[in-house]
Amino acid sequence: MLNNIDNDYRRQGYIYIAGTDEAGRGPLAGPVVAAAVIFPPKYTNEKIDDSKKLSEKDRQALFETIKEDAISFSICVIEAEQIDEINIYHASKRAMEQALRQLSHPFDLVLTDAMPLSFSGVGVVPLIKGDTLSLSIAAASILAKVTRDHIMYEIDAMYPQYGFGEHKGYATKKHLENLKKFGPIKGIHRYTYKPVADVFSEQLTLF
Repeated sequence: MLNNIDNDYRRQGYIYIAGTDEAGRGPLAGPVVAAAVIFPPKYTNEKIDDSKKLSEKDRQALFETIKEDAISFSICVIEAEQIDEINIYHASKRAMEQALRQLSHPFDLVLTDAMPLSFSGVGVVPLIKGDTLSLSIAAASILAKVTRDHIMYEIDAMYPQYGFGEHKGYATKKHLENLKKFGPIKGIHRYTYKPVADVFSEQLTLF
């Protein structure tokens, strides 16, 4: 169970706290997804934790619970081509800021998982390992992770030879082998990531 730091900030006078987090900074393929969540001030849920600590089944169940219980939530997707254009750091930052702007309820404070954001008129607190400290950040991490996984399952259905449903775009041995065998997919793979760039370069030399 999280030692919910959100309540520490509420005791300082902040009532509506928006937590935000992302999923998908490291993979070679697929989008980066960010989410933002505002819970009711006295909300508790002992099952919510850092998405990386939860099973896929638990994440999926909590995904539905969070959407039902939140005062407001939003999810933003930044595709691979835009990641290549502005780099993954700025893509992650943009996704979080956009998710916050899409929230339908006003908020007094933003808590992020170690990401400094530019958000006018509201204080932003980047917390190291925030998804292990804050209920709202952890909830956002779950929404982002489950959404991204579902996108990768859809991509897997279109390109089953790559095994996206298994590795979710990360640089596993199987993914790297299939990347070399079949080549990168435009709009899916991140061409600025070295393993993808190397394979693409090798392909160009063959023509």
